[in-house]
Amino acid sequence: MADDTQSPALYTEADLALIKRIIPHRYPFLFIDKVRDIVAHQGGVGIKNVTCNEPHFAGHFPDQPVMPGVTIVEAMAQTSAVVVGVSRNIIDQPMLTYFMGIDNCKFRRMVVPGDVLELHVTSKRGGGKIWKFEGKALVDGQLCAQAEFTAMMAPKADG
Repeated sequence: MADDTQSPALYTEADLALIKRIIPHRYPFLFIDKVRDIVAHQGGVGIKNVTCNEPHFAGHFPDQPVMPGVTIVEAMAQTSAVVVGVSRNIIDQPMLTYFMGIDNCKFRRMVVPGDVLELHVTSKRGGGKIWKFEGKALVDGQLCAQAEFTAMMAPKADG
């Protein structure tokens, strides 16, 4: 990972500390542990180490924990927001990311505690406030989920 003296556009990896400087999500709604292979304006790979301690496993499902599909899509979106944050140099800015659409979403394999979820996101359109990404979630090279999603980053409203 690059250190704080480097230009944010030069980051190719974001650890948890940098992720928290870009997106506002926190426990229990932060679904990525790091982002690697960041290429500004193009994409990156989020990493989520799935553990049995995730709060959603208490109810989904107690005897056979499965990561909810919506949290997998959210993890792809959080990965994309980090890529946008690095690309647009909006580290340490009061920004929020809003979903605008999710298309062609499919779930292929269950994600369970012990899995290392890789969230491959690629920009299909972006550069300004509105971005469209294609995402694929993989475990051990196997496709678990895929989706296209559109989101907007905007300054956090005072209030």
